[in-house]
Amino acid sequence: MSSDAPSAARTRHRGVPYRTCLRGPNRHRRQNAGVDITELATRAEALVRPGRRAILGISGPPGAGKTTLARKLVARLRADSIPVAHVPMDGFHLADAALVERGRLTAKGAIDTFDGFGYLALLRRLRAETDHDVFAPDFERSLEQPLAGALTITPDVRLVVTEGNYLLDESDPWPAVQAAMDEVWFVDLEEDRRRSRLLDRHIAFGKEPAAARAWVDEVDEPNARRVTARRHVADLVIQHERQT
Repeated sequence: MSSDAPSAARTRHRGVPYRTCLRGPNRHRRQNAGVDITELATRAEALVRPGRRAILGISGPPGAGKTTLARKLVARLRADSIPVAHVPMDGFHLADAALVERGRLTAKGAIDTFDGFGYLALLRRLRAETDHDVFAPDFERSLEQPLAGALTITPDVRLVVTEGNYLLDESDPWPAVQAAMDEVWFVDLEEDRRRSRLLDRHIAFGKEPAAARAWVDEVDEPNARRVTARRHVADLVIQHERQT
């Protein structure tokens, strides 16, 4: 929830599907929601309030479909004339030069290979600075590198959709990251499908199959376990494979 809301308002229905929230009597049941993009867009649009910019986070393990969902959600909101921007957390990957300096190049994607405090600073700027353009980094998959100032968030944007693995993590600065957002959703995907997608992605971007499998096993999966352990604190849990 955003930091400008009173603490007494922290009454999130953790892991509750949108329809259950609407029904009222069942609002405390922790169930999964299928991906109905219309329903999700309605929920996202409800975060927008006059005089402030809303921020929606989408979390989940590597390969679960966070970026795909974020892009579809943004496209649907724009079709509904909602001024929205997509700002991935991946822009805060440390560059390879910084990872080499820290001896962490072979762990790229782990939580300590991101500039979490820089990401938090951007979220706070996005919330507060609505009278001028705010520039944000993006991540170029073909280069596997962050690109500074690649995204422009214009003053008319009323909702920012951001996504990344560690939005719900309990280590610093991630609780403050979560507090800077209005809601954080968690995208889940059946494990075999998720691993298969990761393997295909690594191969598509240049890894040999054996190296790609090793990376999934030794790097991606420990990260995935860490991320999934915080699934229960999300405002909404989405089963991505039931997309409609």
